[in-house]
Amino acid sequence: MAGLFDHFENFSRRVPDDDTHQRMVCNDCGWVHYDNPKIIVGAVVTHEDRVLLCKRAIEPRHGYWTLPAGFLEEHETTEDGARRETMEEAGATIDINALLAVYNVPHISQVQLIYRATLADLHFEPGMESLEVDLFKWDQIPWGELAFPSVHWALNQYDEVRDKDVFAPFTNPVSGL
Repeated sequence: MAGLFDHFENFSRRVPDDDTHQRMVCNDCGWVHYDNPKIIVGAVVTHEDRVLLCKRAIEPRHGYWTLPAGFLEEHETTEDGARRETMEEAGATIDINALLAVYNVPHISQVQLIYRATLADLHFEPGMESLEVDLFKWDQIPWGELAFPSVHWALNQYDEVRDKDVFAPFTNPVSGL
């Protein structure tokens, strides 16, 4: 697979002056291209005693269940991103009430911000990235069919604070990545 700078003859990978990491640097002007982690935003969305999950219609993990979540867009707050991702994937409007967790997933260069939220109304439907969307009672969550470790973490950590108004946001579990 070709890299972003393969067709630019005037770029080289090197450690720029006053830096500590190799970067793509323009050999003519010294401009530095920084590859930074991606920010993922999403929510554990509930209605009464049920949790909203989306069955993925895309890779990775096509056909597995996940929280509505995805990449933060430029010029967007993390809360607005979580709302947008929920609308895109589940056709649902949400009310965010707290930051549930911040997860570090360094092996894929991601930082994930997951909120605790409730459905603003009972309308939801699969978006383009979802095969199905449904509300699950806790004992009906398809635990063996969840897409990612962070979905497990967020659901279990949500369970710890579901009845609390105030709590500190979680991070990766000790047994996590």
